[in-house]
Amino acid sequence: MTNTAAPDSTALPADIEAMSFEAALAELEGIVRQLEDGRGKLDEAISAYERGALLRRHCERKLGEANARIERITQQADGSLTATPVEIG
Repeated sequence: MTNTAAPDSTALPADIEAMSFEAALAELEGIVRQLEDGRGKLDEAISAYERGALLRRHCERKLGEANARIERITQQADGSLTATPVEIG
């Protein structure tokens, strides 16, 4: 039996890695519209789908990073403020 796993399934292309969340989401939305229209060649649709999957993964990472930075700021009885991570999900 041979191992067919991708060598590094976490790596993203440099152009995607450099994108902001908003830019990646906008491109992903464009790909979805293009695929929903169903126009174009099969090879182009497959390539667009693969790029869309990478963009989705990048967006999920960006959201995860943002989630990790969100904190709940609460005021204590003595007037001091404390920040604690917010559990989302």
